[in-house]
Amino acid sequence: MTHQIASSATPASRTATAPRVPAATALPRVALVGVHGFGERHLANLARLAADGVVELVAVADPNPPQYGALGNSVAVFRTLDQLLAAGPAPDVVILATPIQTHAPLALSALAAGSDVYVEKPPVASLAQFRELLAAADASGRLVQVGFQSLGSQALAAIRDAVESGAIGEVLGFSAQGLWVRSRGYFKRSRWAGKRSLDGTDVVDGVATNALAHAVATGLHLAGAHTVADVTSVETDLYRAHDTQSDDTSVIRVRTAAGQTLLCALTLCAPEQQNPSVTVHGTLGEIRFFYTEDEVVTTTRDGERREVFGRTDLLENLLAARRSGDPLLSSLADTGAFTSVLEAIRTAQDPQEISAEHVTWDGDGDDARPVVQRIPELIERAAKAQATFSELGVPWARSLPPARTFALEGHPLAEYQDGSRIRAASSPRPYLHPVRTLAGTVVTDHQPLDHVWHLGVGVALQDVDGVNFWGGRTYTRAAGDYVWRADHGSIVPTGEPTERAGYLAEDLSWNGPDGVPVLTEQRTWTWAAAGPSAWRLTLDFVLSPAGDHPVSLGSPGSNGRAGGGYGGFFWRLPEWAGATVWAPAAGGTLRGESAAHGKVTPWLAWSGRFSPSESAATLVFVAATDSTDPWFVRMDGYPGVGQSLAWETPVITAPGSPVHRNVTVYIADGLLNTDDIQTLITKL
Repeated sequence: MTHQIASSATPASRTATAPRVPAATALPRVALVGVHGFGERHLANLARLAADGVVELVAVADPNPPQYGALGNSVAVFRTLDQLLAAGPAPDVVILATPIQTHAPLALSALAAGSDVYVEKPPVASLAQFRELLAAADASGRLVQVGFQSLGSQALAAIRDAVESGAIGEVLGFSAQGLWVRSRGYFKRSRWAGKRSLDGTDVVDGVATNALAHAVATGLHLAGAHTVADVTSVETDLYRAHDTQSDDTSVIRVRTAAGQTLLCALTLCAPEQQNPSVTVHGTLGEIRFFYTEDEVVTTTRDGERREVFGRTDLLENLLAARRSGDPLLSSLADTGAFTSVLEAIRTAQDPQEISAEHVTWDGDGDDARPVVQRIPELIERAAKAQATFSELGVPWARSLPPARTFALEGHPLAEYQDGSRIRAASSPRPYLHPVRTLAGTVVTDHQPLDHVWHLGVGVALQDVDGVNFWGGRTYTRAAGDYVWRADHGSIVPTGEPTERAGYLAEDLSWNGPDGVPVLTEQRTWTWAAAGPSAWRLTLDFVLSPAGDHPVSLGSPGSNGRAGGGYGGFFWRLPEWAGATVWAPAAGGTLRGESAAHGKVTPWLAWSGRFSPSESAATLVFVAATDSTDPWFVRMDGYPGVGQSLAWETPVITAPGSPVHRNVTVYIADGLLNTDDIQTLITKL
């Protein structure tokens, strides 16, 4: 799509001849509006079809018309669609490859003249325009095909068949990922490029509505969302590194009427361009569709299979619909779901600029292009977690207010998240993140790429009478492995908490996938200063059955996974450098993951430099005096520390006999040694 097409303009430099009146057996007569930019692809396609004796190109319209004779003497040339239509008779099909803001008015004119329409994406610039155009198409009885070429891929039917056959198990969700590169010059190619509006008219250009719109449209198609009614909600998280009105780095989350979630994570500020894709995530594997290549990659436990499919040309599909009633592959009505996304973007607050310290620029002049730091990882992380950049806590993203903040003397140290923004498969639950030292070093992580269900500091268990309150896959004795199951519970506050300085007490309900309570919990957080460079955080929790029957509290370890006894208190740490883990032992010291993991000791320390600031900090985890729970320690693979509630055997909570645990953590700036730690904990 290129130059602006006005409804009325000065005539072309040479006299425009009217398209000839068709004979009864004439080929479908096609007119192209917009011959530059993407219009050049349409010209090439029309030349191919004309050579095959399928269509006849009878006219073009463009304010910058092609040179005389460039299209042959049989093709009439006009500056505007109005002039083309006035010359009569109306073409059978009008193709619109024009600026976004012209699509709706030009399509309305073509329909009124009795032509079928092929309009490039996005078909309209607002939901109101969509409804007006759809009504006009219905009233005229004409066809409107939208140029989402990926919807012509024969891979789509194969993917649907694979999903319906159970090849990847139950569907967990859908994601679309796009990592493209666009320079400053890309946004100078036309007046409307990079604009949300132009001269008071909606344009709604952007990464999700135009450049990578196929990712959104294809994702919606696979998720079964076609019409406006198929979309329940659309959430937008829009940013830009370019000096434009429109977004170039965004997350769009769509929830469908069928209960599915599509997470689109897209950028035009990648370090290098990659083929965009749409993924169907299942309990037994995933299907990833690289739609620009019509390639499908299916990954299961049996390995990886790659297949390349053919594609039906959308203009040929439109001609077949005219000729024999074939269904349109990308009808206007079936882009209602996409238009709902566009409308959400149109009405959202303007994209927030990504601050300069998080962007590097490559190249000079119009060839210069921005690269958002770590954007490939962030795109993948958002897709896996079904989370927005804001929800991930990306430093350049908009800040989301926590449910409450733990502070000392007005200095915020930990943010309490209620878990309401966490996807169901990660077992939504309350947690603390970020937790900071007194000097501000962040010592927690949440929704990391390796395990997006790891959530800061909190309480989580993987097997509570068969319900997963940890998130992610469940380790089962029957499978002898981790498997995805629809067994995820959630932990939600009930009633009003008790709060005062350095103290929070609340009642929580552990609800199964069906919403029925399985456990009740009384959880208490207390926090206080522990010297000039450290503070102390204590977690106390009591788990009781929600009903009148005992409840089993288990772990992968209690289900047969050696050394996998995690569950109960858990602290996920961020990336680190030069970390040391140690714990006291009779006659010496346990050093490193392998030595400390699975051991029962009075305390365990983790010391190192934490990303991204590389500031030094030490965490000291102190067990209750009578605790027999082993420490769960991970350094290789990911950094985390927990206290195992059910290391090798389940623990039973029964009516009148609740399970009670308590742990204290010292959060200190600097690299402490054992003597420093002994001094700290003697003050407890």
